[in-house]
Order: sequence, then C-alpha cells, then structure tokens
Amino acid sequence: MRLLVTGGCGFIGSNLLKYLAKNRPDFQLVTLDKLTYAGNLENLKDLEGNPRHVFIKGDIGNRELVEHVLRTHQIDSILHLAAESHVDRSILGPEAFITTNVLGTNVLLEAARTVGISRFVMVSTDEVYGSLGPTGFFTETTPLAPSSPYSASKTASDLIALAYHHTFKMDVVVTRCSNNYGPYQFPEKLIPLMVVNALHDKQLPVYGAGTNVRDWLHVDDHCSGILLALEKGKQGEVYNFGGGAERQNIQLVKTILSLLKKPESLIKFVTDRPGHDLRYAIDPSKAKRELGWSPTYVFEDALAKTVQWYVENRQWWERVTSGAYRQYFDTQYKARLQS
Repeated sequence: MRLLVTGGCGFIGSNLLKYLAKNRPDFQLVTLDKLTYAGNLENLKDLEGNPRHVFIKGDIGNRELVEHVLRTHQIDSILHLAAESHVDRSILGPEAFITTNVLGTNVLLEAARTVGISRFVMVSTDEVYGSLGPTGFFTETTPLAPSSPYSASKTASDLIALAYHHTFKMDVVVTRCSNNYGPYQFPEKLIPLMVVNALHDKQLPVYGAGTNVRDWLHVDDHCSGILLALEKGKQGEVYNFGGGAERQNIQLVKTILSLLKKPESLIKFVTDRPGHDLRYAIDPSKAKRELGWSPTYVFEDALAKTVQWYVENRQWWERVTSGAYRQYFDTQYKARLQS
C-alpha cells in the first residue's frame, strides 16, 4: 500500500509513522507536513534512511502540491492527521484553525476525489461531542456539540469528510479518540507541560479546581486503532477509540508530581478556560466489535514511562520549545499564572 500521512511530524503523526514502519514494513509511506511549531522533523529521526519513507514539506491547503504528491507517489490511501490542535490557541486566534482544519481538509478531500484515492481516513477527536456530565459515555451516535473554535473546526472537518462519502461515494472513515499521551508530544499539552514545568520547579497552572475529567489513551493504542480503521473499517462509518482511563486533571497533575518527587505546592489554580468541557469519556464498543481493537497499555505504568521519557529526553523538548514559539509559550504561561 502507498500511504500518505498528513501532519506526520506532529505528536500522533510521528508515532503513527513509526508504528506503521514497524508493523507494516511493506507499506510505502509519504509524509506531508507544513512544519509549523508543533511539527518537528526530528520526531521522524528513526525513519532516516528508510527507503520506504519519503518526507515532503508542504501545506495541505495547497491544492496543486497535494495533487502532485498524490499522483507522483501513486498514493492509494490517506491518513489525515494534519491539524491545528490546541484549544487555548484556538480561543486566542480561531482563524488558523478554520484555515487548516476546515479549508485544508476540504482541499485534501477534493484532491483525493479528483485523483481517485481508494480510502480517506479522517483522524478526529472526542471533543466534537462537547461535554459530558458525571455519568455516561460518548458513542458514535452522540450528537455533535463542540464547545471551542478548535473542536468546532474538527466537527466541520468530520462532517465535510462524511459528506464526500454520501455525496460523491468516496470511501471515507472517521476516527475519534480520547486524550492521547506518550513520547514526542509538544509541551503545550497537559502532561508534557506539567512535566517540563515541574522539572524547572516552576508553578503548574491548573484550570479552575482541576476537577475536569479526561479519558487517557496511549498514542500507540491510538495508532493501532487508526491502522485497523484503514484496513477493516466500513466506509462512511465513525469509530471511537478510548483508553478507559478517566482521571480528574488535578489527580493527574498530583501523580506527575509524585513520579518526579516534586512538591504539590508547585500547583497553582488559575481562572478556568472559557467554555471548558467538564468531562470526556468514550465507549469504544463499536471499534472492539467491528475492528477487533482494544487498548493494551495500563495507564499508571504507561504514564510513568511517559514521564520518564521527558526526563531522559530533555534536549528534545528544550529544542522544540525554543525559537519563534518560545515567546508565545512564555507569554501564555505567565498569563495563566496571573489570572
């Protein structure tokens, strides 16, 4: 199979490419990534010299480039992961999220339709469902009710992709996952942000009372689900992947501090994020039933290994948070602590 992975230099994308290279060594892999601040070519260092992998720097919004890539590399299927993906930044500046997540996805779909791609897998998020109360789970039939510009842009992307299936009979599959964790995650996200701050003995900003709940899924378990959706998913269907590891944010932060042997006095509660969803939790029964998928990582063990990865790979996160992003990163961190 000749496979295009968009956003392959990001957190999930880079882990996915390495997972595919290991588990499907016969695949020809092409990465298309714009290399924005969260896309780091160093994340694919393990694939250097691999004759079955090609990296192309480019924007999914560039129709001419996308069609050229699809034709030149004779792409069979697309795994679409390229996206602006941080809720806080979407609140500060929604335009980039609409441009990349909505318009970029539409360009990619239209190019795929023109060229005749066999399968298009749209990799999405549980945030499209909005907020859960203290009980219940998201299923694939849960009404979509996004709360932030980020989740709204992903909702639009999902619906556009499914519309291409219904209108143009394209073979489209949509996947939605709970919060991912693991190596190579950019340190604006909760787990690596808390680890990095704690290692610097800086305060750890926690929104509200820290009682918001997230369901955590190791990135490798997510990658296995994406591969199964590619190979076994039914066209026009949506598949949810959840880790079955719900934790309050404050519980998670305290666990990280304990693993690092840092004091809980580093925690600083800050003004809550606007429209902050209370709880996410996914029912993955459909993926288990139709794809044979289930998570394999035990959260406590995998979290400890993830924290240790950031401890041992300090040079990586120091490099990726330097340069143009550093000023933004520091400004937002200080703003949280002052709120």
